[in-house]
Parts: sequence; structure tokens; C-alpha cells
Amino acid sequence: MGQEQESRKDGQTHGGDLDRARAIYGGAREEWLDLSTGINSAPYPAAAPPLDSLARLPDRLLTQQAVDAARAAYAAPARASIVAAAGAQPVIDALPRLSPPARAAIVGPTYTEHGIAFRRAGWETVEVDSPNEAGADSASALVIVNPNNPTGRLFEPERLEALIRPDRLLIIDESFADVTPSHSLAPRAGQSGLVILRSFGKFYGLAGLRLGFALCSAELAEKLTVELGPWPVSGPALSIGAGALADHSWRATTRQRLAADRARLDALASRAGWRLIGGCDLFRSYDCGDAGATQSSLAEHKIWTRRFDYAPSWLRLGLPGDATGWARLRDALERLAP
Repeated sequence: MGQEQESRKDGQTHGGDLDRARAIYGGAREEWLDLSTGINSAPYPAAAPPLDSLARLPDRLLTQQAVDAARAAYAAPARASIVAAAGAQPVIDALPRLSPPARAAIVGPTYTEHGIAFRRAGWETVEVDSPNEAGADSASALVIVNPNNPTGRLFEPERLEALIRPDRLLIIDESFADVTPSHSLAPRAGQSGLVILRSFGKFYGLAGLRLGFALCSAELAEKLTVELGPWPVSGPALSIGAGALADHSWRATTRQRLAADRARLDALASRAGWRLIGGCDLFRSYDCGDAGATQSSLAEHKIWTRRFDYAPSWLRLGLPGDATGWARLRDALERLAP
């Protein structure tokens, strides 16, 4: 666990650490273009939450409205139970505590918090390249991030469904799946042993709202609900989330825009001499030779990106959300071009 602890100390576990960037390179927060996360930089135009949702505890009706909107947006069947949480992270933390510690296989490299959560709960973890490896097949829990962060690796739903077993916890983290709905396993949710995680904040660009969902069996939902405790999600988050999830037109338009912007970013990176590693329509990962030096060069222009200790040549960028951001990134990359 030491490596993860060190990463947390130096701010490299997650993107969005502008305080660290400002401490090193200076500048006010509003001067920075933060591309260090995979969060949509053009967020859903949410209205202010009703005062009523701030003045009282979230009730069952408000929670149910958000759950119903999530079920429709994710095409989850009626048999699936859906648990709302303050983002996907509390569910990631809670799931290892629902079973006696054993061994968990994690298809990686991927989001580090899965391994941290299992080890904190006393589990042994092993990173595997394929969910069909012997080490994965014999594990009591298997974690797959689909699409993967940061490589963008995708697994077809049919392949994932073949991995479902009632004697093993199969966690499919679909935090970025809003941009690849055809690869989502949500329509198969509700089967014993399967839990699917969905993040609201990334695609809708409202990460500070803290909203996510776990799609699972009724038995697992009951345990998870107890573990998360009462009122796990704020009233404003439930209210705004329900409205955004029901906005089919915005979702379709945003998918089209993100796909075009992803191609635009790839073109800029290619002209800078970077090689594409992978990604999805919310972030892209590139081999740029020396990620530390490149990150520093971009930071001098007040553009913050994400690098990885385990891959010193990799740099991950989110997508700018407006014309000014795109112009700033273009100009900075042109200065870096060979």
C-alpha cells in the first residue's frame, strides 16, 4: 500500500489538484485551464436547486425520482436494484467491506482507488491484464473499469456477461460509460454477483454535486444501503441529477460534441508529436516521451494535465470546454511541437 500512500502525498493519485499546480507554478485559480480530469468541461446547465431540497432531509420520493431517472438513462431492467450514493467513490470504498477479506483481481493499469479500497479492507490484490487469466478466475472479486481509465480499453458486454458468477463479486466500473452506451452492461444489471458503478458528475460535468449509482441485485443493494448509512446523497444532488438524467436531448447533443472534440484533441496531439495510448470521448492519454517535462512545460502556460507514476511517458488530457480553452491548448502545443 506504500506506493498509493506516496502518490496521495504528492498529489498524483487524482487529477483536479490545482492547489498543487498553483503552489508550484503560481497564478490564480481562474487563470488555469484544468485538463487533468476526465470531467466534461461544458457542464449540464442545471438550474439552482429548489430551496425545499436544501431545507429538509432527502426523502424517499426525491431519492426514488433520481433512481427512476437513472434507470431510464442507463437502460437498466426492472429487476435491477439501484442505490444512489455521493459519487461512485463511496461505493468503491464500501464494496470490499461487504464480504470477508480474500483476494481481488483488478484488470489494470486502472483507477487506483479500487486496489486501495480492497487493501484497506484487508484483501489481497493482484493486477491482471485480462479477466480470463488464471489469477482473475480464482479470485473472489474481479474489478474491470469499462471504458478503462486511463487507457480507454473497452470490453464488449457479451464478454463481460460471461464473467458473471454468483460465487464471485464482479465490479464493472462504468464511470465513463455515458460516452460509450453500447458497451454498457447496465441492461444486464440485477444478476447475482454483479455490481455496476455509474458516475453522474463526469459526463454531466457536475463533479462537485457528488452523485453516482450502483446497479446490482436486491441482496447486494440491501447490504450496500446499510453500509452507506442514512441520507447518503444530498437533496440538491438528487433533484438536479433527476432532471439532468431525464434530458435526452442534451445527452445526445453532448455525445456528438464530445466525439468531435476528441478527434480535434487527437489531431493537436499528433501535430505535437505525441502517440495516442487510448482514452474515450472525455479524456485522451498520450505517450509524449517525458511526461514530467511536458506537464511542466504546459503548466508554464497555466494548463494542468495528469501524469502517472507507473508510466513516466504517459500524459492524460481532458477536453477544453470552450473556444478560449481550445485556443490556449493549441498555442501551447504548437510551442512544444518538434
